[in-house]
Amino acid sequence: MTRTDLGMPAFPPFPRAAAEAVHDPVLRANLRHATHTIREKRARAVAELDDWEQLREAGRRIKDHTLRHLDRYLLELEAAVTAAGGTVHWAEDAAEANRIVSGLVRATGEREVIKVKSMATQEIGLNEALAADGIRVYETDLAELIVQLGDDRPSHILVPAIHRNRGEIRDIFRATMGDWGRPAPEDLGDSPRELAEAARLHLREKFLRVKVAVSGANFMVADSGTLVVLESEGNGRMCLTLPETLISVVGIEKTIPTWRDLEVFLQTLPRSSTAERMNPYTSLWTGTTDGDGPSAFHLVLLDNGRTTALADDIGRQALRCIRCSACLNVCPVYERAGGHAYGSVYPGPIGAVLSPQLRGIENPVDASLPYASSLCGACYEVCPVAIDIPGILVHLRERIAERGGPGHRVEKAAIRAAGWLLDHPGALAAGERLAGATRAVHPSRLPGAGAWTDSRELPEMPRESFRAWWRRNRR
Repeated sequence: MTRTDLGMPAFPPFPRAAAEAVHDPVLRANLRHATHTIREKRARAVAELDDWEQLREAGRRIKDHTLRHLDRYLLELEAAVTAAGGTVHWAEDAAEANRIVSGLVRATGEREVIKVKSMATQEIGLNEALAADGIRVYETDLAELIVQLGDDRPSHILVPAIHRNRGEIRDIFRATMGDWGRPAPEDLGDSPRELAEAARLHLREKFLRVKVAVSGANFMVADSGTLVVLESEGNGRMCLTLPETLISVVGIEKTIPTWRDLEVFLQTLPRSSTAERMNPYTSLWTGTTDGDGPSAFHLVLLDNGRTTALADDIGRQALRCIRCSACLNVCPVYERAGGHAYGSVYPGPIGAVLSPQLRGIENPVDASLPYASSLCGACYEVCPVAIDIPGILVHLRERIAERGGPGHRVEKAAIRAAGWLLDHPGALAAGERLAGATRAVHPSRLPGAGAWTDSRELPEMPRESFRAWWRRNRR
């Protein structure tokens, strides 16, 4: 299936965006506090399980097996959902998925929807597409609500408003909550209790009034047609049970074969994401049931570049991702640059390997993302499905280099010249003597490699080479 740009406006390449972000002291303080707190809690939660590495390996094997046989399991899933009373739609790209959802909403006669937090719908720009069709979308996840009310963008997979502190959230609620429904109390403070209560009162009337909901899913169980959503607030469950129509947009890679496979991820995902032994709200639904929950259920299976990634023997590992965000919380680059610098709904290390594969490496933003890493390997160590993110980053860098460009042509020419010089000892010795004799006038930056030397100091050239020193002292 063809690739399409994800639902995001134009952004600068990562180096330029990150250079601006690191000069924001409030952003860096917010990120440092939040990521360090989450990573420490996660480490304690994971340490409680003696079989963590076995669970990690089991998750890897389940996802790899499913991806190898994804065509079969998707057809099994479609049959099971249909048999349970649901309707399955296939979307090749973002535009098709948006058309399907918009058409389903319009067919109900409604012009409002409530939403469960969903990365897939952010990926395709569903909120913007529905708004363009005159359909108003209400985010119900607390962090997503903060982002929506603040006319902002998510910066973290698990905690979209991680870049905001409590004072900023209070100001957003006071200023804009009334434009979307029930206003915030005039004397609203910045304590978590007060902020949560203001959000609860604001959302409650929407849960009871709006008749159409849109969700994603963490997993889809092929043999039963069951969808699974894990969350911490209960707002998602309100969306999944109260409306008359439920529309779920889910990436095809979220499929797992059986209920038994789900057992592994219900242990690893909560500990890796929220550092909890068990997720507070785990909602599962299979089709429709008379008198219980929505009377109409639609599943939109989203490709949008996933089959292209699946064809890459190395890059397909990224499709194992269960969106726990553990890699973001340990990444030194993300901690300093924040999620917005990645120019994608998938920030951090997983975004650096997933977004270029879904969107392609033709544009400067996605071509820059595989370089948004120090290759320290911390992301691989915490990944609950053992995605070798550093290995994929190097693989994608190789693909980008093979596409060429002025900088890469200079690099290749320099490597060829170095290879020739090392193959000719006489020329190498003459070059060493010349370099030593002219050391006083050497530039501080390498010609044609200014970006590389901006953050590095060139070593001082010695007066004589090691070989010359050896001949003089060891004859």
